[in-house]
Amino acid sequence: MAKRDYYEVLGVERGADEAEIKKAYRRLAMQYHPDRNPGDKVAEEAFKEASEAYQVLGDLQKRQAYDRFGADGLRGMGGAPGFSSFEDIFSSFGDIFSDLFGMGGGRSRRRNGPQRGRDLVYNLELTFEEAALGADRDLEFERPAECVYCGGSGAKAGAVASCPSCRGTGQVAFRQGFITYSTACSECGGTGQVVRERCPECGGRGLRAEKRRVKVKIPAGVDHGGRLRLREEGEGGARGGPAGDLFVVVALLAHPGFQREGQHVVSRLDITFAQAALGAEVEVKTLYGKSKLKVPKGTQGGETLVLRGEGFPVMGRKAKGDHIVQVFVRTPTRLSPKEERLFREMAALEGEREARKEKVAGVKKGFLDAAGSLGGRLRGWLGGILRAAAQGSRPCRNA
Repeated sequence: MAKRDYYEVLGVERGADEAEIKKAYRRLAMQYHPDRNPGDKVAEEAFKEASEAYQVLGDLQKRQAYDRFGADGLRGMGGAPGFSSFEDIFSSFGDIFSDLFGMGGGRSRRRNGPQRGRDLVYNLELTFEEAALGADRDLEFERPAECVYCGGSGAKAGAVASCPSCRGTGQVAFRQGFITYSTACSECGGTGQVVRERCPECGGRGLRAEKRRVKVKIPAGVDHGGRLRLREEGEGGARGGPAGDLFVVVALLAHPGFQREGQHVVSRLDITFAQAALGAEVEVKTLYGKSKLKVPKGTQGGETLVLRGEGFPVMGRKAKGDHIVQVFVRTPTRLSPKEERLFREMAALEGEREARKEKVAGVKKGFLDAAGSLGGRLRGWLGGILRAAAQGSRPCRNA
């Protein structure tokens, strides 16, 4: 079944800004949250649908791809949108659920356990040829990783104590009417512990810069804005938690002679008057080298010729796009005496040809006019005969 439009799901206009989209999602998350609708399958599906919509529209790059190409534009951006569980939703949008429920979407969880690191983005520039043929690239970057000296706690060894405000639970409770809510302790941030002295190596952050070098395989046919996902190559986790993912975002460099339109490549071909009139076989540079292209006789400027299967590969399939050649007839700006004489002879021949066309057209018009006049006279003559015949066939009446 086709998915609903994400803007329709959140109830916002296509021109809505980031704040409006977040506000709309907060409202739906509050309405359909599973803790507020226990056992309600309809509410669960609505909660997941709203979260999926926010996952796309709340991300600038995904939103741009969705606006241009719809759901198909998201296929190369780290997989199809969606979540496998409620925990994935809560961990992805923890800031929103912390605002709504205190922490973790209303589920009682202490923050001093393992925590997954954040996802990171690496912008990778590719040439047209690399995008078409695929490539293996080595990426070098720095990422925050768990501090090995404090284990991600941010505290100097032995300088951690139980939080006096929440008594080490990481949670404080408050009542609103008949409902009791649990929220993260503001004193310890939900960890249940307070740092008496910060780790001297990471300054209390729990993370230190780490240099990474990873190899990534670029699939043939990747387009501008496409995303590749490298699992657990993002920010390091805290307290033994897994690292986040690294998303490699492709930026296609401009090419001096090519333009990309989907899976097709477009280039320009300049030809002479003689080639356009007589036809020719020329060499055209493509992504895969040089290919021969036949220019038919009488080719006009502005026409397009096609080299089949010389464009970008279609990701996930064996098919390729085409190389579309836009033809431009080049007008010479300088002529030798011999060339000018030949052009003048050709112009004279063209004038004679046009004169013959006009003469033939005049003869044809005269013939048609004469035929029309004769036809008029024939119609009048036949009409008189038919009227006379009709009068002669009338019956006589007795006086």
